[in-house]
Amino acid sequence: MDVLKKCNLCQRNCLINRYKNVGYCKQTNEIRIAKAALTYFEEPCISNEKGSGTIFFSGCNLGCIFCQNIKISKKNFGKNISSERLSEIMLELENEGAININLVTPTPHIIGIRDAIIKAKEKGLKIPIIYNTGTYENIESLKLLDGLIDVYLPDLKYYDDKYAIKYSNAPNYFETATKAIQEMYRQVGPIEFDKNGNIKKGIIVRHLLLPSLKDDSKKIIKYLYDNYKDNIYLSIMNQYTVIKPLKYKELNHKIKNKDYDEIIDYACNLGIKNAYCQLDNTSSKDFIPNFDLEGV
Repeated sequence: MDVLKKCNLCQRNCLINRYKNVGYCKQTNEIRIAKAALTYFEEPCISNEKGSGTIFFSGCNLGCIFCQNIKISKKNFGKNISSERLSEIMLELENEGAININLVTPTPHIIGIRDAIIKAKEKGLKIPIIYNTGTYENIESLKLLDGLIDVYLPDLKYYDDKYAIKYSNAPNYFETATKAIQEMYRQVGPIEFDKNGNIKKGIIVRHLLLPSLKDDSKKIIKYLYDNYKDNIYLSIMNQYTVIKPLKYKELNHKIKNKDYDEIIDYACNLGIKNAYCQLDNTSSKDFIPNFDLEGV
């Protein structure tokens, strides 16, 4: 059965016919993207000096009230394209020197992405494919990508469900996301790098610190280390940026340096060796992409 006729790609399980209607993510049966370009501000093993071939998809199945990419996640800016065109874009980015293809917010478009990757590989695409997600997928959806994705780049945003519901309208987030990460690990296994330090395969789990959620962050970091040790990398991020005043006052300020240092110390004391940390001054609107249909 065509999944998009009764869509259950993510935990929302809208079960709508996307050929006729749209669900929570606001996406039809067509692929929709807002930008395709080389980016240089990812983790070093993803961007390095040559850049990551980043494709930004429209729509999102989460409801994060602090989202930095509202133009594409909520307002649905973008252009509909075919899977054939998406495969061409992947090859164009490779020809521009990209060291990987980085699929950002891909969940609503898994079906089209799958077709595009197969076509691109048939045409000679050689660089790794990165699946960069908020991690609210159903496991059966991820299984559709088995053998096609080299690197998974999932978020693990919340441990406590009350925060997931309050800030991202995402019930059962931790259970859903951790099961998804287990499936990702089953597919790609321990992390591997090439001779230049670029990631070849594996998982990097991103965790964005939110103001006032230090204890929740510690629980996430401990869970990941307890379950995966140093077979995966963590990316512990302090770049939370206030785009506009929010109704929850505790979110209306950036992360304090002392709080971030406390989290990094906690990770080190657990014994974590494989983790990326960020320097100061990463909380800035300057790092938000300009969605302008470049490369589409």
